Amino acid sequence: MLFDLGILALSFVVAAVQIWHLTEFSSFASFFSMRIQVQNMFLFLGIFLSWHVIFSAFGLYRSRRLADRKQEIVDVLKATGVSTLVLGVAAAIFRVKMITPAFIAMFWAMSSLILILCRLLMREFLARVRTHGRNLRHVLIVGTNSRALEFARIIDERPELGYQLIGFADEEWTGNRECGRDGKSIVTGLDHFSDFLRERVVDEVVIALPMKSFYSQAARIVGECQEQGIVVRALTSLFDFQQVGVISSDLGFMHVATYGSNPFEGWPMVFKRLLDIMASSIFLILLSPLLLIVAMLAKFDSPGPLFFVQERVGLNKRKFRMYKFRTMVANAEKQQLDLEKLNEADGPVFKIKEDPRITRLGKYLRKTSIDEFPQLLNVLKGDMSLVGPRPLPIRDYRGFDQDWLRRRFSVRPGITCLWQINGRSSVSFQEWMKLDLDYIDHWSFWLDVKVIAKTIPAVLRGTGAA
Repeated sequence: MLFDLGILALSFVVAAVQIWHLTEFSSFASFFSMRIQVQNMFLFLGIFLSWHVIFSAFGLYRSRRLADRKQEIVDVLKATGVSTLVLGVAAAIFRVKMITPAFIAMFWAMSSLILILCRLLMREFLARVRTHGRNLRHVLIVGTNSRALEFARIIDERPELGYQLIGFADEEWTGNRECGRDGKSIVTGLDHFSDFLRERVVDEVVIALPMKSFYSQAARIVGECQEQGIVVRALTSLFDFQQVGVISSDLGFMHVATYGSNPFEGWPMVFKRLLDIMASSIFLILLSPLLLIVAMLAKFDSPGPLFFVQERVGLNKRKFRMYKFRTMVANAEKQQLDLEKLNEADGPVFKIKEDPRITRLGKYLRKTSIDEFPQLLNVLKGDMSLVGPRPLPIRDYRGFDQDWLRRRFSVRPGITCLWQINGRSSVSFQEWMKLDLDYIDHWSFWLDVKVIAKTIPAVLRGTGAA
């Protein structure tokens, strides 16, 4: 967003220099030495704000993985056209003499050209990244008719889209005998669809069922995907679900509609990732002396490895290895089976306030949350984010008995979230889950900044730490 506004500002300056030096200014020095009135500054700030609103309204900041180049170019031209019109109207109303018809024409041409070129370069960059196995989306196709097989063929032939086909969801019927000959087969039936979502990594689901005869099943599947926070695309536009954004895209000759309200897409996610990288790098550098001291103390405190490495459930149920300073005895996980009857936490999670497995140093590390600091490495790797729902052990995930709880796995897990700044272990399981979903539903870049700022005093107070 800032990059686009920067391009518009650059186009404004270049157009001004090219046009004005023919009239009042003979050099760059004379142009930059002119006086700017305060009211004009406020006027241009208002114009910049309107440009941002216009670009957002034309969908230039949402994910365009399935949109073709032509559509994006058209949207850019529309956005720059309306932005130029706003500039011209503002100049006429406030009598800004510097903005002439020639100025407006050059501004529109330059801003459009640069913005289109930058987006085409970004497309090429992302295509190369995806063809090398990065930035992939695991997709499950519901249906095995000709349209479903054609869609599978298209995404297989276009690796630059970054889709990895899991397989098909359908029942056996006479028309799908050809399915599976190319290596992609039916991986689940329609009746056990939600069970499959619980156990497998699924980023997107594509509905390709015949709507006339399978509308009820398709509607149920879309509802189950919404419940678990999974993006749904459909090869037709026959659904009418409330509180769900619908985005249309063209993939060759196929029309695809996307049903989902996940804000963790496109440019906002880029800014969130940049914040993760920069902040985690800074924290690791600043905290390195403390981490070294803790490492030495841990070696003297109790025998065993320095780090506790455990497999956790991450984005869309991807498994990853999470790092913490070890705060318990070396065989703590084996002892947990014997301690299950002493579990004091409600819900599927395990927590004992006076856990006998915790070491002397571990009790202090947990109270101050220092044991969580190695997770900054997970943030740098991309397994986690600074802010997001806490990653749960596989044992806790398997204890979930309601699918609406699984929507928390539709975003990348984090070191801190609303739970950490609202009582942590003193909060009930149900309230914890509601806080996680509230974060997902109301997420913004500034919410992440606010949570990070509030986490620091919460950690210093040690509120709810256990």
